[in-house]
Amino acid sequence: MPRRTATMLASTLMLIALLCAGVFIPVPYAEMSPGPTVNTLGDHDGEPVLQIAGKKTYATSGHLNMTTVRVTSADYRMNLVEAVYGWLAHDNKVVPHETLYPDGKTEEQSTQENAEEFSQSQESAKVAALKQLDVPVKSWVIVSTVVKGSPAQGKLHAGDVIKAVDGTAVKEPADVAKLVTKHKPGQDVRFTIVPAKEQALAEKEKRTPTRTQDISMTTTMSDDTGEKRAIVGISAGTDHTFPFTIDIKLADVGGPSAGLMFALGIYDKLTPGSLTGGRFVAGTGTIDDVGKVGPIGGIEMKTVGARAKGARYFLTPADNCAAAAKDTPDGLTLIKVGTIQDALGALEDIRSGDTADLPTCGK
Repeated sequence: MPRRTATMLASTLMLIALLCAGVFIPVPYAEMSPGPTVNTLGDHDGEPVLQIAGKKTYATSGHLNMTTVRVTSADYRMNLVEAVYGWLAHDNKVVPHETLYPDGKTEEQSTQENAEEFSQSQESAKVAALKQLDVPVKSWVIVSTVVKGSPAQGKLHAGDVIKAVDGTAVKEPADVAKLVTKHKPGQDVRFTIVPAKEQALAEKEKRTPTRTQDISMTTTMSDDTGEKRAIVGISAGTDHTFPFTIDIKLADVGGPSAGLMFALGIYDKLTPGSLTGGRFVAGTGTIDDVGKVGPIGGIEMKTVGARAKGARYFLTPADNCAAAAKDTPDGLTLIKVGTIQDALGALEDIRSGDTADLPTCGK
């Protein structure tokens, strides 16, 4: 065989081998891409996203769209060809697999966590919107989760209301950890609680809970890599009672990033006139009970998805502005927001058409 032919054959075989390796050898990466975007003022799957009963609501117009990111599943392993394609694609983002599924987290675990975060974001969105409207909301600190095998297992239960720790009244979820960590691991701590069943019954009967319990347990040492501290194995959260019913109907969505847009949608439905003035506004951002907007992941994917659906303005958490501004889709204005008040102020400018002084990302 002539040397030239042999060289070409060897090169071809090597290329085929490399292509096969690229197709069949998995790489430790996952892919993010623009997901669905839904108008919180409109319908989804045939029913209104926001459903309010027991309180007068008003007609709305325009869009206040929440945005999402689509990710590959936990058990899917990209091959090298797919990873390279993703790196080169403008609208996709390839990230290390552990970024989306840390510590070997399964897809079921990730889905459960996202569902819990989504549920909490809905509650915070309701509270933030109603506080902005000066509508009173009753709140209390509860046991959110109990770690299996911890000192609290069998003694505290999800939904129990935490009234005090060692006799000191609890007002915020953070108070619980502060009071527990005053102890050294191995010391006893005393919780004063209203059992979840008593709290539920009192809410149903519209009365103040009357039955409390004092429960003592021995703290244990945290397994954090940093400073060792006393823990009992619970996470604390907040529960609320609203003066009327607000339901958010949106399936197959997880995570906390729709909080801001839900809050704005609720505010719009409970106030006369249109918050957007008929414009197409999209956005993202977590929100807490006092209306502070927090950063989210996948901002680049969300701006692309929003613009593709027709959005002209995008409410962007202040901490995400730098990343979002690096590659802003044509025709989309990124508006920096740090609180629900910032968002309402920006929407007032958009509604009036006076957009010259909008606090855009990059200013």
